[in-house]
Amino acid sequence: MYKYDEIDRAVLDARTAEFREQVHARLSGALSEDEFKPLRLMNGVYLQLHAYMLRVAIPYGVLSSEQLRSLAYVARTYDRGYGHFTTRQNIQYNWPALVDIPDALDHLAGVQMHAIQTSGNTIRNTTTDPFAGAAADEIADPRPWCELIRQWSTTHPEFTWLPRKFKIAVTGSPEDRAAIGVHDIGLRLVRNEAGETGFEVHVGGGQGRTPIVAKIIRDFLPQRELLAYLTSILRVYNLAGRRDNMYKARIKILVDAMGPDAFRDAVEAEYEASRGRAMTVPVEEIERVSSHFAPPAEGGALTEIPTGTQFARWRAVNVKPHKVKNRAVVVIPLKAPGATPGDASAEQMDLIADLADRYALSEIRVSKEQNLVLPHADKASLGDLFRALDEAGLATPNFGRASDIVACPGLDYCNLANARSIPIAQAISTGLHEAGLDDATGDLTIKISGCINACGHHHVANIGLLGVDKAGEEVYQLTLGGVGDGQAAIGKILGPGLSADDAVTAVIACVRVYAEHAQVEESFIQTLNRLGTDPFKEAVYGA
Repeated sequence: MYKYDEIDRAVLDARTAEFREQVHARLSGALSEDEFKPLRLMNGVYLQLHAYMLRVAIPYGVLSSEQLRSLAYVARTYDRGYGHFTTRQNIQYNWPALVDIPDALDHLAGVQMHAIQTSGNTIRNTTTDPFAGAAADEIADPRPWCELIRQWSTTHPEFTWLPRKFKIAVTGSPEDRAAIGVHDIGLRLVRNEAGETGFEVHVGGGQGRTPIVAKIIRDFLPQRELLAYLTSILRVYNLAGRRDNMYKARIKILVDAMGPDAFRDAVEAEYEASRGRAMTVPVEEIERVSSHFAPPAEGGALTEIPTGTQFARWRAVNVKPHKVKNRAVVVIPLKAPGATPGDASAEQMDLIADLADRYALSEIRVSKEQNLVLPHADKASLGDLFRALDEAGLATPNFGRASDIVACPGLDYCNLANARSIPIAQAISTGLHEAGLDDATGDLTIKISGCINACGHHHVANIGLLGVDKAGEEVYQLTLGGVGDGQAAIGKILGPGLSADDAVTAVIACVRVYAEHAQVEESFIQTLNRLGTDPFKEAVYGA
């Protein structure tokens, strides 16, 4: 992984010192809450329903074991003993005291971590495939490019006050495990006919109040021109994006209003004025950054295979192929039956850090599905790794299955939410487990959002739930047919809103329809397209 140089450390030290002064000014009364708000947001501090919340950046979801232990320390020392991993591959602490946040950030700075730009109308954490650098189907490793984007975008003076928050995702695989179709900018590494590697550029995707799938505005962009082209996109958006209405301020609204062709023309005109100049990335810089992401050495062959079906099930579901001989990708779902999606205790984080040191080259990833990943596990140690995870309750074999539910914090924490998400996810997970439906289905995504901002990504779930407020009651809209990874698609509302209890029953009923009607190796979307919505409507509303 990338290691900070003197410039990185100097910027981070100055920023944490500055924020400490700002917190002191707020606590002393020298700054009002309104004056403090834009300052704290640029440093990842929100004011939630019950307390301040600190969101710490995990650039493109990559952690060292030392960093994960530091996150555990912050959870234990400054919060209530746990952290919440998010769909943006970051971590949130829901209960820190404002007076303690500078100390927490000082501690994290010691391991090259911070909370800069995890909020505010700026470029947020760039995300990527949690299997990056390990995936067998990868054209090229996207992480060096994510790192270049991080260095270019962090505290960028021209893009510090955009019309609205801005999110970029990069994938190096044709399969796309980064959901580039629902990002402000999505980048796919591709090869042209000459065998050169470059980027396919998608712009104007997003969820929230107006879910839209991104449009391709360039089929091939030379690698060295990436930052010049991103700058051109951001300049067009920064000048033409709406600032009079926050609900119309995202770049997806601008692309839709201008039309993809006109937007592309504006970007290309800006790009023509800058290509081949100062923003062209030097080959030496690409090589310097890429050198931090060398592929791992080969592992040992699996010789001892534990007996029993538990290991076999875990290996079949949670272990994925690696491009390097005798290594494997191991997913650690934070989704035990009835658990809060994405939550990990300090003790669990410490354990996973220890296991990464012992069996997986000291590296951990955070996925947008709110799970943790050991990207470079030694195959020879899979048995020992399984036993350790199983003893800690971290070997639930449900990665990508129905109970691998994504959920935002919802009304339990968020002051923007209209409805609860966490209890709904817990109830669905428990019901699916008791009904044995995880084992009866293939890969299936269920996602829950507590408000229209769609932090739970319900729009791109095979089965999605959106909580809304209707005359003071929590009501849930059920959607079917959404897809995040691959060919992105927005789910469609199945019918009238449901109460919380009925929403839980309805989701389980939809999973059961899939389990009972799916043909061999058929995905949920394929089953839905073949059957239509009538069997699902009957299962949900027929009674």
